[in-house]
Amino acid sequence: TEMCVTGIQGMCVSVRQAACVRIQRGMCVCPAGTVAGIGVEGVTPARGGPAGRGGGRGLRRFEEIPHTGSSGWLNLVKFWREDRFKLLHKHMERTFNTLGPIYRERLGTQSTVNILLPSDISELFRSEGLHPRRMTLQPWATHRETRQHSKGVFLKNGAEWRADRLLLNREVMMAPAVRRFLPLLDEVARDFCRLLATRVEKEGGKEERGHSLTIDPSPDLFRFALEASCHVLYGERIGLFSTSPSQESQKFIFAVERMLATTPPLLYLPPRLLWRLGAPLWTQHATAWDIIFSHAEKRIQRGVQRLRSTQAAGGGSGGAEGEFTGILGQLMDKGQLSLELIRANITELMAGGVDTTAVPLQFALYELGRNPAVQEQVRGQVKAAWARAGGDAHKALQGAPLLKGLVKETLRLYPVGITVQRYPVRDIIIQNYHIPAGTCVQACLYPLGRSRDVFQDPERFDPGRWGTQESGEGAGGGGGFRSLAFGFGARQCVGRRIAENEMQLLLMHIMLSFRLSVSSSEELSTKYTLILQPETPPRITFSTL
Repeated sequence: TEMCVTGIQGMCVSVRQAACVRIQRGMCVCPAGTVAGIGVEGVTPARGGPAGRGGGRGLRRFEEIPHTGSSGWLNLVKFWREDRFKLLHKHMERTFNTLGPIYRERLGTQSTVNILLPSDISELFRSEGLHPRRMTLQPWATHRETRQHSKGVFLKNGAEWRADRLLLNREVMMAPAVRRFLPLLDEVARDFCRLLATRVEKEGGKEERGHSLTIDPSPDLFRFALEASCHVLYGERIGLFSTSPSQESQKFIFAVERMLATTPPLLYLPPRLLWRLGAPLWTQHATAWDIIFSHAEKRIQRGVQRLRSTQAAGGGSGGAEGEFTGILGQLMDKGQLSLELIRANITELMAGGVDTTAVPLQFALYELGRNPAVQEQVRGQVKAAWARAGGDAHKALQGAPLLKGLVKETLRLYPVGITVQRYPVRDIIIQNYHIPAGTCVQACLYPLGRSRDVFQDPERFDPGRWGTQESGEGAGGGGGFRSLAFGFGARQCVGRRIAENEMQLLLMHIMLSFRLSVSSSEELSTKYTLILQPETPPRITFSTL
């Protein structure tokens, strides 16, 4: 017997009993529904992972992917009415539990395919091409265009993005660059802990072993993140640890928070229309960016004047021999990016380097405080590594891999950004569904990190899980595609090395100086404002060792 089944884009699928199904152009669909060959003009088969919905029924059309509703505008109204933007991560988790490991969603002007299994994420990244694209944050792009600012690599695409990114990588991502800026981060981390110890001894209660103080550390962590970022970017301290930090810097931190909070709802609306209408939401967003740019511009101008004075004295932008004067100085010294592009990228790095490190540090301190056994394990390794390193921060980090695991485990449970998006350059197959090239597909990190199909005992906070057993854990396949908080590949976060080392260094010095605890009644709920953060910042007890 033989019948003709309409397949992808009208192709005829000839189905014969007890035989492999041959599709025109050489694709072979076996009776179990697996794709045995390749041939539909760039369609590639999924590898590994469960068959998902439709397994055993042959290749399925894009329109058959489970979805949350066909009207993007009705969905958007529902999101606003039910205040779902704030709990977008929970919405994703519930939707995966209901619809399975892949679903489509339309919200306003945006349409995405959402996935969470590492094997499927691996398939997506194999199809990202030479110039990977992620979802453009259109409100940010519209601000740059209406204010006539240049765009940094975060908002660029194509060959222009690649050229700029390769130049930036040398100063922010490569190992020699990390070794240059790591001492600056270490200096700020040491100062933070020294000042915190003084405060604990002054304000804290006396205990048998020392003093202890219970505080909400989030304001201090935000100041630390901005101080550390500026030290690395400009090569100078901005004095946020003084008894009276500048109002200008506090205003900058508030502007970053306002910018992040107003971004999610603007993603699903036409921002240029809102700009023309002078909509209050757009005005708040644009004003926040204006404050960010103004603060960064003052710092950059100061840095440029200082570096030019050094050059005039014959020292070059790099300062005295062996002296590191910040990423700004390095980029100016190389002269491969125009000053306007340097400004654009430094501003993006500065705006993206505060909340994205301060908030994960809050979560890390909270989890260490409520998991004393884990805390003692990390502290033991840190103390031993510190003693062997003789005060060399780089060697100490290398000798304490649990610090890296601590950051990865924190970001598994509390990813800063809850999705990583790509637009595949060719048709692909995920969970046996055909996905056309150019579709926005996003890996959803919050449900990924808490999936029992991917992680054993996912609710348990265990930095050790990122050791040698990492690749064999869970049933999701996909090898290393379980930790994606900083993205992946050529388009991963450009500030990744700064953020990772900044967090690890501060956690190292905190482990050397304090014992942490939280009240057993301290429950942590989360909200989403472009980054995942605590609904109410946790209170941590710092006890001197």
